[in-house]
Amino acid sequence: MATASFRWILQLHKDVPKAARFYAQGLDFSVNVVTLRWAELQSGPLKLALMQSPSDHVVSEKGYSSLLSFTVKDINTSVSKLMELGGELDGAIKYEVHGKVASVRCPDGHVLGLYEPS
Repeated sequence: MATASFRWILQLHKDVPKAARFYAQGLDFSVNVVTLRWAELQSGPLKLALMQSPSDHVVSEKGYSSLLSFTVKDINTSVSKLMELGGELDGAIKYEVHGKVASVRCPDGHVLGLYEPS
């Protein structure tokens, strides 16, 4: 038996309710809790916790953050929804042999990888 079990992934955000909307409306996460300083969202077994950043600076504009990777049914629709919610496409959608891939930054700069299998 494992001595530790995975609880959630935590991201820091300037505006927690806005970030919660980004994941809920853009990627269909369920929202378990949302306040001005804390949110818990869920997608299948994955839990994502969002916490208000203690400073104005969350992720450097040109820096790197952790990458959350998601499989989506339609990458074009997902990218469009995320961009409408303040996301930014980071490079072009790539058409690989195994499927389409894209990288999107959320409004606070965290990187999301999207994958649509062929």
